[in-house]
Amino acid sequence: MNIEARLTRLRTLLAENIVDAVLITKEENVRYFSGFRGDSAVLLVTAERLILVTDRRYTEQAAAEAPLYEVVEQRDGLYGKAAELAVDAGVVSLAFEGGALVYIKVIWLRERLGEISFDTPLNLDPLRQVKDADEVALIRRACAIADAGFAHIIDYIEPGMTELEVAAELEHHMRMLGSERPAFPTIIASGIRGSLPHGVASDKVIERGELVTMDFGAVCAGYHSDITRTICVGRADARQRELYDAVRTAQERALAALRPGVTGIEVDRVARDCLAEQDLDQYFGHGLGHSLGLEIHEEPRLSKAGKELLQPNMLITDEPGVYIPGWGGIRIEDTVLITADGAEPLTRASKEFIEICT
Repeated sequence: MNIEARLTRLRTLLAENIVDAVLITKEENVRYFSGFRGDSAVLLVTAERLILVTDRRYTEQAAAEAPLYEVVEQRDGLYGKAAELAVDAGVVSLAFEGGALVYIKVIWLRERLGEISFDTPLNLDPLRQVKDADEVALIRRACAIADAGFAHIIDYIEPGMTELEVAAELEHHMRMLGSERPAFPTIIASGIRGSLPHGVASDKVIERGELVTMDFGAVCAGYHSDITRTICVGRADARQRELYDAVRTAQERALAALRPGVTGIEVDRVARDCLAEQDLDQYFGHGLGHSLGLEIHEEPRLSKAGKELLQPNMLITDEPGVYIPGWGGIRIEDTVLITADGAEPLTRASKEFIEICT
């Protein structure tokens, strides 16, 4: 990973905001700008110095994973040591992560920074939006593990199992293939629970003839994948097939619309208008997609508020759904890479309507 290039962009942002240093506290950004994979750490980045502050549990690990940084061990408090180092470094104006540092900590730090200005909140997350080649490779691997998890679970699932049993088997299989952990709490929503877009696995028993929506992902070296597939455990009826075809068509039209230079608003509208042709848009209550990387939900978004232009090497999900209270729901989702002239789905599990008939 090219940490130097990331630091160049970060220091450019500091210059644009007329500050000479930044305190980085968000765990994902500590990792992004240093390579350190532990927790309980902050970074102090100035024009001349790179300092990583942590406790004695992580000093050896930090020295190995963040070789560009001076590793400083704190014994009496992470933020207190960071403030002391900023004063010693002669910092005049210190920025902070406005969306990550709670207000009470801002006040506490101001009291200890003396004459140092601590009034500039920055959002560093946009610097992570366009992925480099190493990041894309890790997300590809996470997507391949998720695809393999789906192939395994459709051979495993059967009527009479609980949603929790299915989630446990799916997560275990992905761990055996190299996933560090589930990308988020695994969603297994069967039957009428399918109307819950975030219906995490429960003790509900899966009955024959029910749709089952499975939304899950793997994590490789901190990078996430995200996939949703909806299947039928048993024979599907005409209504289930009709709605599945509608959601799949919306998902594929949106995929065809993904390319550099379009906004999230435009792509979201493609899927929404497609569902409106079947009078189903009223049952699609969330945005079409989100970016992902070190976090499962990142910017930019495909939504009614997604004004940012998509760029090559951004990752985005394409996940329309229909959720009908008392009936159930259907969602189909891929993790998608924006390419130079279009888009490439990185999750490749079949989207053909699958019936598990045992």
